[in-house]
Amino acid sequence: MWVTAEGRIRREPLPGGRYDEARGTCRSACTGGRTATGGHIDYVHHTGFTATGDVRGGVLCGEHLVLYRQHLGPARDGR
Repeated sequence: MWVTAEGRIRREPLPGGRYDEARGTCRSACTGGRTATGGHIDYVHHTGFTATGDVRGGVLCGEHLVLYRQHLGPARDGR
């Protein structure tokens, strides 16, 4: 799961080269396909809009977004 610093936008990679993006309280506000090559990700929104992003040091830098990796499940450091 990738989230913005304030948690408003949450982008979840899904199996089969898909993604689901929530915005605020709107679940599945954006959905579509994704392809990853190394640290580069190409997104195709269900409307045909395209976007790209690059993972650098655990941060996903997109064209207009910065998202941080959020691990789901129990924290590994005991928190």
